[in-house]
Parts: sequence; C-alpha cells; structure tokens
Amino acid sequence: MAIDRFLDYIKHEKQYSNNTCFAYERNLMDFSAFCQEHYDLKDIEKVDYSHIRTWIVTLVENKNSNRTINRKISVLRSYYRFMLKTETIAISPLKLHRPLKVSKKVNVPFSTEEIDALLTGDFFNQDYKGILQKTIIILFYYTGIRRQELIDLKISAVDFQTKTIKVLGKGNKERMIPLLPEAIEALSEYLSYKKQLNHTVPDYFFCLPTGIKLNQGFVYQTVNYYFSKVSSKVKKSPHMLRHSFATHLLNNGADLNAVKDLLGHESVAATQVYTKSSMKRIQEIYAKAHPRGKKN
Repeated sequence: MAIDRFLDYIKHEKQYSNNTCFAYERNLMDFSAFCQEHYDLKDIEKVDYSHIRTWIVTLVENKNSNRTINRKISVLRSYYRFMLKTETIAISPLKLHRPLKVSKKVNVPFSTEEIDALLTGDFFNQDYKGILQKTIIILFYYTGIRRQELIDLKISAVDFQTKTIKVLGKGNKERMIPLLPEAIEALSEYLSYKKQLNHTVPDYFFCLPTGIKLNQGFVYQTVNYYFSKVSSKVKKSPHMLRHSFATHLLNNGADLNAVKDLLGHESVAATQVYTKSSMKRIQEIYAKAHPRGKKN
C-alpha cells in the first residue's frame, strides 16, 4: 500500500519522530476514509484537486481552523511529493494549491516573575511526585528542551561532572546543553527520591510514581496545572517554557546562533521567531544605547 511505503520512508529515511509519524498516518487515513466514503476511491494517489477542495470545505464546515487545515494539507503535499519521487504519479494534485490565510499568532512566554513565583513558592509536595514535577519544570526552563526530548532523556545522558546533558533531538541529532548549579541541584534531589521507588524503567532518567516511563499527557498536565497557579496566560504548555527559555536568553543579550544551537534548530530562521517576543526589550536597549536615543 502506498501509504505504508510513505510512512516507512518518513520513519526510517527522514527519521521523523514517532509522534510525527502517527500524526501523518492519522491525517492520511482520515483523507483516505473521506475519499472512499464520498467518491468510492480506495487509492488516494488517484484523486484530483477537486476531491481535495471538497475535503477542505468539509473541514471548514466542521470548524477546523485555517491553521489546522493547512497542517493537514501539508501532510498530503509531503505524501504526493513522495509519490512523484517514486514515479507513482506524474503530477501532484496539490501543484496549484495555495495555503489558507492565517492570522499571525505571537505566543506570549511566561515572564521571569511568573517563573520565579512558581519555583520559589510553596506549590510542590515534598514527595516523589512533587519533586518529579518540579524537576520537570526546572529542566524545561533551564535547558529549553522539547517535551519528547525530556521524556526520552537517558540516565547516561546526564553528566554531573561536566554539568551537561546530552539530548537526542529531531532526526536523531545529538546536542550538549550546559546545566546551571540550580538545575544540577534539582536533578540530584530528584534522583535521591527516585531511589525510594521499588521498580523503575531501566535507562530513562525520569519515570512516573508507578515506575514506568513518562508520557506526554503527564508532562503537559504538570506544566499546565502549576502555571495555572501563577499565570493567567491562555497557553500554558511545555512548549511555552521552551519559548520562555529562548526569549529570556535573547532579552539578556544571548547570541542568536548560540540560542539556535541550544534549542537544536537547523537554521537561525527557526530561532528568529523568538525574537518577536523579545523585541520590546531590544527596543529599550536600543533606545538607551544609541546616541540619538539618549538625547531623546
């Protein structure tokens, strides 16, 4: 089946994460089911743009946002690009498609005051679960790692001697991230509590109170629950801590390329999105530093 070949390609050759592969598979199967139900088409490589346009209309009617629809179409575009590469089709049905317009969304990171309030406040229980949750939040903010990177962090990847962690990022690319003393202290305290568990999953640094590996739901709920106590922002997720990490570094004069390497981005362009949040701070520095700004 062509979809299976494509999924095998993105998993083994493109080395997409399991979560991305699952999302691609779900989108392709949803579109395949739509084509079979409405057009009795079992092979989506035989569709033309009219079928896709009808699917888009259906998605709009079902209250999907333009951003969500564009993401689904992006999956289809990747699929048909693969079909072209393998000479299964001669022309992509999406050749002339233009993405739907979306409003530019700037996510507001947590402020340093909000993070300080959480980490210095009396919010976490002094038991295994409480220490685990606090350490998760600390590691996100002190390193800027992704949620899946934290979940997959190995015990061997944390080096207390060199005060670094080795992170396996997208495309199985490794990067080293330095740890500040506060992060080292939090990780050490967590390990002392972890020793109290009877059974733990081997190799992995973090585990649930039951001893099994962390999951995405637990990590997301941890961040969302605790930041709800100190922040009124709508979006309270692990990615917002990554966003805060990058923005606060840039606000304090960190080099853009250095932040890029810490985040594990392929290019500076991916990192520049965080400069939008730090622009107000940059403008203040600029106004104070520029000779004409000083006069005014």
